[in-house]
Amino acid sequence: MSNFPRISLKPEVTDYLKSVFLNKEVLGAVGHQEADCRFQKLLTCLSHPPSYTCVRASTHLAPLEEIRHKLGEELKKQQMCTSSADEVSVQILPHPQIPDVLLLPVDGPRPVKQLSSEVVVGAQCGSAVLRGAHVFVPGILASPKYMKAGDVVSVLSDLEGRCTRGATSFQGKKVFVGNGVAQIDRSSIFCADEPAKGIGVRMVEALYQSPSFDGVLPNLAFLQNLPSVVVGHVLGPRPGERILDMCAAPGGKTCHIAALMRDQGEVVALDRVRNKIDRIHQNAQMLHLRSIKVYCFNSTQAVSSDSAQEAEGPPFPPESFDRVLLDAPCSGLGQRPSMSCTWSLKEICSYQPLQRKLFHAAVQLLKKGGVLVYSTCTVTLAENEEQVAWALQTFPYLTLQPQEPHIGAEGMLGAGLSPEQLRLLQRFSPELSWDQTETAAPLPRRADRDTIGFFIAKFLKN
Repeated sequence: MSNFPRISLKPEVTDYLKSVFLNKEVLGAVGHQEADCRFQKLLTCLSHPPSYTCVRASTHLAPLEEIRHKLGEELKKQQMCTSSADEVSVQILPHPQIPDVLLLPVDGPRPVKQLSSEVVVGAQCGSAVLRGAHVFVPGILASPKYMKAGDVVSVLSDLEGRCTRGATSFQGKKVFVGNGVAQIDRSSIFCADEPAKGIGVRMVEALYQSPSFDGVLPNLAFLQNLPSVVVGHVLGPRPGERILDMCAAPGGKTCHIAALMRDQGEVVALDRVRNKIDRIHQNAQMLHLRSIKVYCFNSTQAVSSDSAQEAEGPPFPPESFDRVLLDAPCSGLGQRPSMSCTWSLKEICSYQPLQRKLFHAAVQLLKKGGVLVYSTCTVTLAENEEQVAWALQTFPYLTLQPQEPHIGAEGMLGAGLSPEQLRLLQRFSPELSWDQTETAAPLPRRADRDTIGFFIAKFLKN
């Protein structure tokens, strides 16, 4: 384990999460010591990257082995720029259960020496560096006063968002993420007239070594967290179906659904934010997918009161879709690495009502006999298992269904669900991978468990 700090949260949020992970049902099942140990592991692992980088291969365009070979060649070229020929080694592993996933082991934490010359970046930029990215100019907050292109610098992440953009130094709470070479002078980074773009610091010694995928096989290799790929397979789209992705941006799951359907049928993607819609269009075009139709629309209002309406776009008549994916807006507390979250408890708890509004619309838009998949990238009970308990009570014609593949853990105790119901849920719980037996575990067990925090429930409308 590295000397990284645990995720920085407001005290009220830490207390709330502790009450979730040490709820009465959990304490009754595993005891206080084990429950508290899991919670402490969660806080630690959230600030660290997963142990594998997951790539979704565009197998609708080329065979997996061909993509694997091409990716290996591209990444070897990348490594040749920073390493000698005898040091170049790229390991790319196919997932044994998921036919369109490639896994790349992450090397870290590595013994990298921190330098005196420091560049400070925002927390989001720091997290991206930990997953293999270079530092792009907009992420830079502070740099040495006389920094020039070619200077070797250490990159540190501002944990609390207190560094003033344009500063020459910063003494606040920060964490070292690696060393790199400045690609641009300080004067150009903070130029008021025409701010620079592109790479500001090219990482050469990252604390966690992972390939940069900037411009690498953009139509064949799509970076996506493993649980997010699992969602598409759990939904089970089939050629010729009409499928709705209710909260679709940036479009990774939308495109995966269309690819699994072999681009035959129709995938309707909705998102309420206009500039995010453009990203979905770009991804669909890049992956040569023509079955996707994208609309800027609030999905809580996606159900038409006119059942005879035949308009192509939203709102839609009830029972318009064979399958619905509700990858709901959430508190995002499962994202990794996340070294800091500045949200208040009120903000963390604000998503449950919106998720229920979206769920109501999803159920109405789903055909009888259709499948609804609900997912989040958070770890709370309120947004996951409690929503399932509420849905089963509110919509008695919904039943939980087995998930395939089921590579995560079962649902978490605390929402009053039965053991049988919990086994049908899929919760990716990274804290369960942070013990000695899991650390030495072989692929795929390690890759399947050391992921972002994520939740999936699959329903059938009877």
